[in-house]
Amino acid sequence: MSNPKTEPPDNTQKNPDEWVSGDDPMTGAQASYLKTLCEQAGTPELFDDSLTKAEASKLIDEMREKANVA
Repeated sequence: MSNPKTEPPDNTQKNPDEWVSGDDPMTGAQASYLKTLCEQAGTPELFDDSLTKAEASKLIDEMREKANVA
């Protein structure tokens, strides 16, 4: 039997476009993390504080890759 805390089921990763609250404004935590990532990636101009939760999530993924953050 697998442990759901260490081996979460496949449905835990949902596409941000499918989030029920994806159109809500991004959270404070997302904004802070995204601003830091944009700066680390050398593209602080990409930070936009009017993003939705879904848009912020996608940009966070992109900036993590660009900044080489795991």
